[in-house]
Amino acid sequence: MSSLIHLFVYGTLKPGEPNHWVCAEFVVDAYPAIAPGRLYHLPFGYPAMTLAGSDSVHGYVLTFADLAALSTLDEFEQHCPDTFRRVVPEAIYEENQYSRQPIHVFNPKRWQVEVAWGYVMTHQQVYALRGVYVPTGNWTAANEYYC
Repeated sequence: MSSLIHLFVYGTLKPGEPNHWVCAEFVVDAYPAIAPGRLYHLPFGYPAMTLAGSDSVHGYVLTFADLAALSTLDEFEQHCPDTFRRVVPEAIYEENQYSRQPIHVFNPKRWQVEVAWGYVMTHQQVYALRGVYVPTGNWTAANEYYC
């Protein structure tokens, strides 16, 4: 039985993106992957994924050998409370956090390769946070998104 942990990332935690450093010390493998869902850019400067819709979200599966990686990332994936209240003062902080859930991931040829953890939101949360749909399903900090 494998003790490896797989996490699908689609935003600032991807290799080459500004927050990859948060998990880089834990990564033992990384490869491009696609997950069914819909991608949105949030006004905080990072994306959110929903599991609803027939789109594809492009990202990476990061593999960790240490369960501590998930604890570190669970804490990191919470919005900064001050920024949250400044950007979307009408939204309720506690009700608009990411949820870590198992999701099916595919390789770029769309063959299912495994189930991995992923940080997702509901459509209602994305709407409350004024998310902007990213039709390509591919988010990068280098792109400009208008919120």
